[in-house]
Formats: sequence, structure tokens, C-alpha cells
Amino acid sequence: MPTGRMEAFSDGVIAILITVMVLELGRPEGPTWGDLRHLAPKLLAYLLSFVYLGIYWNNHHHMLMVTERVGGLVLWANLHLLFWLSLVPFATDWMAEEHFVRTPVVVYGVALLAAAIAYYLLQTAIIRRQGGDKLAAAVGADAKGKLSPVIYAASLALAFVNSWIAVVGYVVVALIWLIPDRRLEHALAAAE
Repeated sequence: MPTGRMEAFSDGVIAILITVMVLELGRPEGPTWGDLRHLAPKLLAYLLSFVYLGIYWNNHHHMLMVTERVGGLVLWANLHLLFWLSLVPFATDWMAEEHFVRTPVVVYGVALLAAAIAYYLLQTAIIRRQGGDKLAAAVGADAKGKLSPVIYAASLALAFVNSWIAVVGYVVVALIWLIPDRRLEHALAAAE
């Protein structure tokens, strides 16, 4: 089947996740700029999670640009990814409400690590379905894709030393992926 339905469904889910996160921010208790101060942890956690969901949306879109058809395994792999992404608002809110203490920071990291693994599995399922053409060539060695889970795992371990070290690790991975992966666009242009 063509990729359109899967892409539209995924876009909708990610849009809903972002909406849920912004609704969980709440509003300041008063009308002054100073009243925003107590929302600072929520705003910081929201910003990080918004960036992560944006990164997944962007890379998912680019991956599907070079995907011709999907089947059952790809659909299930996509749902697996969306499951882990759907935990981001919960983990974000808990981490912010508890001011970035260890357990919520670890849960947030587990959601990020699991989403990274799920994205890799989706990518692998698409490559197998297509026989390893455009997407496989574009992904290549996938240094960023291999480095990210390592940083997540190290951050999870370091959270037991200091939760802020883990948060820095999560920010580092987001910064690595913040610049969209242009390999997929280049592969599509070369194929055309």
C-alpha cells in the first residue's frame, strides 16, 4: 500500500502529542512576568520534548519521502514508534512537576531510548520491504542513529549519579539531530 495513510496518521498522532504537552503547561498564577517563574521547569521540559517530537516528525517525513510502499510489518513498526512517542507527554509532565529528580528523568530517558530503538526498527523494516534501495543508501553508516542510543544509555546510568547529567545527555542528542538529516533528501534527488 502507498505510504500516505501511515504518514497522515503519524502526523496526526505527533500533532496531538504536542497539543497534549502544551495543555499540560497550565497558566501562570498571576498576570506578571514574574508569575512565569514557577512554570520554568515545565517550560524547559516542554521545549526539550517539543524539539524531540519535531525531530521525529521531520525525520519520519524524510524517511517516508524515499519509501515507496508499506506493508503489515512496517505499519506495526510505525505503531511501535508512536507508542513510545506517546509516552513523551507523560514523562515530560512528570519530570517537570518533580523538578528533574532521578526517577522521572530516568523514565523520560527510557521513553527516548525506546523511541530511538523503535525508529531504527521502523527504518530496518522499510529497508527490508523495499529491498534496500534509496533508504538504505541514504542511511549509510548512520552514525547519528548509532550514537544516540549510546548517549541515552550512558545518560540513564549517569542519572543515578546526578539527574542533571542525564538531562544534559538528552539535550546533546537533541542538538545532534536538530539539524535535519539531509541524506534522505539527497538520495531522493539523486534517484530522480
